Amino acid sequence: MGNTAELAGRRALVTGATAGIGRAVALKLAGRGAEVVAHGRDPERGAELVTEIARRGGRARFVAADLADAGEVTRLAVAAGDVDILVNNAGIYAFTSTPDTGADSFDRHFAVNTRAPYLLVGALAPAMVKRGHGVIVNVTSTAATSAAPIGTAYGASKAAVELLTRSWATEFGAGGVRVNGVSPGPVRTAGTEQMLGGNVELLGQANLRGRVGEPDEIADVVLFLVDDRSSYINGTVVLANGGERASLPG
Repeated sequence: MGNTAELAGRRALVTGATAGIGRAVALKLAGRGAEVVAHGRDPERGAELVTEIARRGGRARFVAADLADAGEVTRLAVAAGDVDILVNNAGIYAFTSTPDTGADSFDRHFAVNTRAPYLLVGALAPAMVKRGHGVIVNVTSTAATSAAPIGTAYGASKAAVELLTRSWATEFGAGGVRVNGVSPGPVRTAGTEQMLGGNVELLGQANLRGRVGEPDEIADVVLFLVDDRSSYINGTVVLANGGERASLPG
């Protein structure tokens, strides 16, 4: 899958690995020699990903779990076993107004986007500390820091993850575990294409690159934060949003 194997001997759990950014991350980690535990909800897409990784010479297995169910999250952690790398990528989003976001939708956003990473870190980080090494990368969103009139539950759930990223870096850093985040701007995925009816490029016009990002571009940032090139980076959320345009006065 690649010409390097700097992650050989390490096991990585990637949530939401069957599509979009998560799939790109899983492929890149496997391409660097990591054994990938790919999480998702669709066994068919999971099998396709495992087959693709194997075809490229990598190693992977799929574990299905509904991250809205705390018991399923715990089962996922047990099934993954001892991991050296945890990428909390899975997320849901509904860009609705506050009056149109009911309690069930609000609770599901926080269950999947915030509680699931919290439970996975709580289950897996202690073993990393015991071994004296480990890396956790949380995929957040620019919605966590950019106020908008819609999608408030989504933005709040991701803002919580950014605070947790800094808190976990403090909590587990002395034990050799680094915790960082990646905050993508608009990215071309099946989900964003479906949500915007094929007009995803419109989102990119607001940034300095003048385009949306690609999953591989975000996965490359995750890969950097995972390997030893970023050994002195801890408790940081890296913006990968194409660059924000300055607001002009007047």
